[in-house]
Parts: sequence; C-alpha cells; structure tokens
Amino acid sequence: MTKGILGKKIGMTQLFTPEGIVLPVTVVEAGPCVVLQKKEVATDGYEAIQVGFADKKESRTNKPEKGHAAKANATPKRFVRELRNVDLSQYEVGQEFKADIFNTGETVDVTGTSKGKGFAGSIKRHGQSRGPMAHGSRYHRRPGSMGSIAANRVLKGKKLPGRMGGERVTVQNLEVVSVDVERNLILIKGAVPGAKNSFVTIKSAVKGN
Repeated sequence: MTKGILGKKIGMTQLFTPEGIVLPVTVVEAGPCVVLQKKEVATDGYEAIQVGFADKKESRTNKPEKGHAAKANATPKRFVRELRNVDLSQYEVGQEFKADIFNTGETVDVTGTSKGKGFAGSIKRHGQSRGPMAHGSRYHRRPGSMGSIAANRVLKGKKLPGRMGGERVTVQNLEVVSVDVERNLILIKGAVPGAKNSFVTIKSAVKGN
C-alpha cells in the first residue's frame, strides 16, 4: 500500500554523513496534514483519501470550502490532494498525521510544479540539435521541418518554441536522509521540482521499494 504526505519546499542545504561524505538535501516542511474526506468504491467508484495542508485565510475561503472542512472538524486548507492506493482502514475523517509516517532510508517519489522558464526555443525546450554553424548554413537554431507539404498545415504535436516550465513534474526514487518529527521536516537527498515555498506531494516510491 502507498503512503503519502503533502508539504512545502523550504529550500536546499547539505548534510555530512558519519563517514564525512557531503549530501545535497532538499528540506520539505511535511504536514501536519488532515484527512478531509474518504472516497470508497461504493460511493465514488474508487478508493482514496483527500488530504489538506496549510491553513487558508478566512477572507480567501468560500462557503463550500468552509462546509467541506467543517465535516472533518478542520479549517479550510490551501493545498488539497487525493492519495490513492492507501489502506483506508488506517485513516479516519479529521485524522491528523505528520512527517513521522516516513523513516530514514525510505525511497519516495516527489511531485511538484516546476519553475517557469518563460518563452524558450526548441533547442532549450525540447533538446533538439542545432544546424551547422558555418557561414553558409543560414540554419542554426530553428525548429526544423514542419512536416508533409501535402497536409498543408503544421501537424499536432510538432515540437516548437513556446512557454517552458510551470508543469507538473514527478522525480522518482529519492532517498529520505533524515526526518525531524518536532519541526515536521523531511530531508530528501537531491533536488525536488518547484521553487522555494511551493507545495509538493511526497509518496512512497512506485518503483524504488
């Protein structure tokens, strides 16, 4: 069964192992999270729990959000996500859980929204090769053939320049280096998607475990 938690990316730092090896780590403030709703096959067609993290200002909350949170005796949350493939018997509506659901050494997948990089060409955005850089080439960093002449249009899916980043990205098989239960911090080896103070979802790894 999967387990997961929502959190906020604080930033990056480094740790030294007892052997003196330096590890780059990302600090994530994970939890406390509240179970807002349980979804079951009989009523919803699938099994999941809906989890909320980080209190929302009352001035930014509408009535449906307030009513939904009130059923779980909680305040409305800024970041709400569903976690599937969980053991529903271990969760109750209104239950709170913290960073200690993960242990040092576990492998996790982290999902977040990548940093926006603005308008980018096809070389940076899609990793395409450039043309020859000799003077006579006159074709250096352009996107290449637009496809068949017979179609008389650009076919769907053609890799072209456009806005890069700002997408949902999952990095798999990252190691949990340390868990600070008192401050609700999880230290994860390596980088995770997103800017500082952006929200992320941490789940037990699909492949790594």
